[in-house]
Amino acid sequence: MMHKALADLLESLARCKPEALQAQPVTAVLLALGSNHDADIHLPRVRENLAALGEIQLSTAFRNPDFTSTEAQPKPDYTNQCVHILLTSPMTLQQLQQIFKQFECDCHRQRLTETQAPIKKVTMDIDILLIQSAIDRNSLSKNNNIKQSKWIIMADRYPFKAHERAGIEELMVKGFLKD
Repeated sequence: MMHKALADLLESLARCKPEALQAQPVTAVLLALGSNHDADIHLPRVRENLAALGEIQLSTAFRNPDFTSTEAQPKPDYTNQCVHILLTSPMTLQQLQQIFKQFECDCHRQRLTETQAPIKKVTMDIDILLIQSAIDRNSLSKNNNIKQSKWIIMADRYPFKAHERAGIEELMVKGFLKD
């Protein structure tokens, strides 16, 4: 059963706060994309920008209700999608965060307006769920020149939301989370 395999895998991975990983070289990343305003325009634009960074694999785009929506204050649905990127060139987590913030800005995301408005219009939200970092093997090993890859969960994003788990699971079936 895939749910068990995903749960076991996620349980086995390290969780780190992004602040502790800013200078870490990243070779692959798993993102959660979300939009509740003009998603049909912004998601394709961001996917194209992400593809310029390396080889991408996409989960299905899911349409989900805003979990903060109420009957008294209905809110627009989100379109969510997970993206795995095998980066063409390693970058630091800090560099990736800056690039993704720029992609959000390119979609006219306005965070100040969002917090002041009763109904947030989010053109694009890009969250880093997992990174694969290049780490040096123990210097005592036989082949100390070989780099080893390790997936790390962003602690501020865990536990994952249901749509994120579904996207990760779909990408796992495609073979993205192999060490």
